[in-house]
Amino acid sequence: MSGGVSGTSRACDDCLRRTHLIALLAGRIERERHRRRLPELLALGDEALVAAVAGRDASAVRRGLAAFAPAAARAACEAAGLVALCVCDARYPARLLEGPDAPAVLHVAGNPACLEALAGEMDAAPAVAIVGARRSTAYGDEVARALGRGLAAAGVPVVSGMAFGIDAAAQAGALEAGGPTIAVLAGGADVPYPRSKRRLYERITGPGGPGCVVSELPPGFQPFRWCFPARNRIIAGLAGLTVVVEAAERSGSLITADLAAGLGRTVGAVPGRVTTPQAAGANALLADGAALVRDACEALDLLLGPGAHERRPPSPLGDGLEPRLRAVLEAVAAGSDVAGTVATHPADVHAAGLALTELELLGHLRRDHCGRYTVIPQ
Repeated sequence: MSGGVSGTSRACDDCLRRTHLIALLAGRIERERHRRRLPELLALGDEALVAAVAGRDASAVRRGLAAFAPAAARAACEAAGLVALCVCDARYPARLLEGPDAPAVLHVAGNPACLEALAGEMDAAPAVAIVGARRSTAYGDEVARALGRGLAAAGVPVVSGMAFGIDAAAQAGALEAGGPTIAVLAGGADVPYPRSKRRLYERITGPGGPGCVVSELPPGFQPFRWCFPARNRIIAGLAGLTVVVEAAERSGSLITADLAAGLGRTVGAVPGRVTTPQAAGANALLADGAALVRDACEALDLLLGPGAHERRPPSPLGDGLEPRLRAVLEAVAAGSDVAGTVATHPADVHAAGLALTELELLGHLRRDHCGRYTVIPQ
C-alpha cells in the first residue's frame, strides 16, 4: 500500500480508503452478515467485498470510493484529535495481523503509546482482555475491578470494550491502579459509547493518561449491530489472554472467547454461582477446558508463566479490623448482603447497618444500586 502521511494521521492512502469503503458498506454488511460469516466478509479484498454485499448499488459504491480524498480523511482525524495507525506502520500491533480480517486502520484517542507498546512480540508486551456481561452482578463487577487493578499494577495493559458491567468495571480498576488500559469501541473512537460512560472515556483518554480508546471505523461513525462482534475480534487479537468474568449462555463475551481461541490465545474464566444466569456462560467455558482465573495472580501466571511475577500471600479477611467489624465483613463474604441478613437478631439490624456503612467508608465493602453489599477484594 502507498501514500503519504501527515499531521496526527500516520495511515497511508490505501488503508484510509479501505476504512472509507467499510463505512460506505456498513448498512449492507449488516444485511449480508446473516448469510455469510462476518470474518469472511471482512477478510475480502475491496472489489470482492463490493461484489459480495453491494448488489445493485455496486456502481454507486465504486463511484463513492473513487471520490474518496485521503487528505480529507486525515483532516477529519486531526479535527477529532485522533491518531490513525495503519497495517503498513511498524507501530501497528503485529498480533492483530495474525487474523486474516485485520483492520486496515486503528483510530486512536488518548495516548497512542499505550497501543504502540503492543507492536512487538506477544511475550515482550503482553496484554489481557477482560470481558463479560453487561447486566453483571455486584460480585462480577468487584472481581473484574480487582482483576483490572491487579493487572494494571503489574504493568499489563487491560483491554476491553468500555461497555456496561464487566468491561467498564475492569477498565475502572485499571485506572485505579494508574496502569494502562485500552478500550475498543464499535463506533468512532471520538464518540464515547455508551454515552453514560463518557466520564470513563475521559479518564482513559485524558491528557497524560495511561490509556487509549481504539476503533477501526472513522471519526463520528455510529455503529451497526455487526460492529460489536467486529470490535470483539480486535479485543481478542490485542490480548495474549482473554478472561471472561460473567457471561450468559448467549453472550458477545463468548464470541470474544471463541475468537481468542481461534487465534491460539489462552482463554480463562472466573467461576460464578451456578444459580446466577450471568455465570452460565463463564461456567460452561470452564467445563469445556478454559483456564480457571480467580485473581490477577492467576491471570499473570497464565500470561507470563508460573512465578514470573511476585506473588504475595493474601492478608486474612478483615485483618486489622476490630472484632465487630470483622464479624460483619465475614458475614458478607459468606453471602449475607443486607443488614437484615447480617444481623443474628432483629434487635441487631440497626447496629449491623451502621457496621456495613462503616466498612463501606473504610473501603472493604461496596453497595450496589439495590442496596446489597459485596466484599471488595484487597
